[in-house]
Amino acid sequence: MPRLVDPALPAGALRALAQPEIAVDDELRLRPWRAGDADPVRTAFTTPDIQRWHMRSIDGDDEVQQWIDDWATAWQAETDAGWAIVRTGDDQAIGQASLRTLALFAAQAQVSYWVVPAARGARVAARATRALTDWAFQTLRLHRVFLLHSTANPASCRVALEGGFPAEGTLRGHMLHADGWHDMHVHARLSTDR
Repeated sequence: MPRLVDPALPAGALRALAQPEIAVDDELRLRPWRAGDADPVRTAFTTPDIQRWHMRSIDGDDEVQQWIDDWATAWQAETDAGWAIVRTGDDQAIGQASLRTLALFAAQAQVSYWVVPAARGARVAARATRALTDWAFQTLRLHRVFLLHSTANPASCRVALEGGFPAEGTLRGHMLHADGWHDMHVHARLSTDR
């Protein structure tokens, strides 16, 4: 059956690029994940609030390495793109920012983020999310980047708003967490937003 609308971005638009490092500001940058990032990944997925909101845990070094390796695979498959948030001075991974459920046909993706507890309180997630979204609009040519967070997670709502993502609404009973169904706030930025 013929399509009446051409894809917004062609298949291959992501994998045609080498995954870049993205400057956030003078203190932070985003870079692809590396094998040496195992300790911060392990820390993140043993942190109760990261486990709660991301609904995952890691049970050993093999799973840590698989999580890191999966990002390169996802880039090539054009399904997800993830970066370590690192301090410019020491290249230490302190969090993650990623484009999930990447849909090139519709030129959109969902952003996700977390920051290890020791690096919180400095707007790291909001700064990184804004820089990643700017890159997605300017370089990848996405049209819409959105994020979802539980209405029971006010910290993530602050990150969204500080990252330039206005609230759009609430999806009722949208996500199953360990403690039951959660309503989710939707926030989004468009490439045409100023």
